[in-house]
Amino acid sequence: MKITGSALRYGDDINTDLIYPGRYLHIYEPEEMAKHAMADLDPEFPEKFKKGDIIVAGKNFGCGSSREQAAICLKYLGVGAIVASSFARIFFRNAINQGIPILEAETDGISWGDKLEIYPEKGIIKNLTTGKTIHGTVVPSFLMELIEDGGLIPHLKKSLSKNGKN
Repeated sequence: MKITGSALRYGDDINTDLIYPGRYLHIYEPEEMAKHAMADLDPEFPEKFKKGDIIVAGKNFGCGSSREQAAICLKYLGVGAIVASSFARIFFRNAINQGIPILEAETDGISWGDKLEIYPEKGIIKNLTTGKTIHGTVVPSFLMELIEDGGLIPHLKKSLSKNGKN
C-alpha cells in the first residue's frame, strides 16, 4: 500500500478531547462528526484538510480517554494516515479498528505541508519535499489486511462471507 498526501504537523500529547471535543459527543453520524475533527486544537482544521492528507505529530498522540469518536471522525474526514513518534495504545487500536493506517516513526524531520509517501507494510516514510527517508515501525501483515479491508467490522464481514457465514 502506498499513501501519498500532505503533512498536517502537530506537537506532543494531542489528546482525544482535542481530536474530538466532548461537546460533540451527542453527534452520531460519522460524516457530521468529521466536521468537528481537531476542533479544539485547530479550529480551521476541516478547511485546511484535503482528503488523503496525513496527520503528523510528536509523542503520545491520542492520549486521554478511550473515546472512539476521535478515530471515527478522522476516518470519515478522509485522513490518509497518521504518523507520530508514539501513540496512546487505546487510540492506536481504535485507529486500526477504523482502518486508518498508523505508523510510529521519528517525526522531527517533517514540517507542515511536506509531501509524504508512506509504505506502512515496510515502515517507510519518504519526505518528497526534503528528499529524506524515515524508517518507522513496520505495520504487520495481519493489521495491513484489516486496514485494507476498511477496519475491523468490514474485515470481519469479509472473513465471515469467505467462510459461508453471513
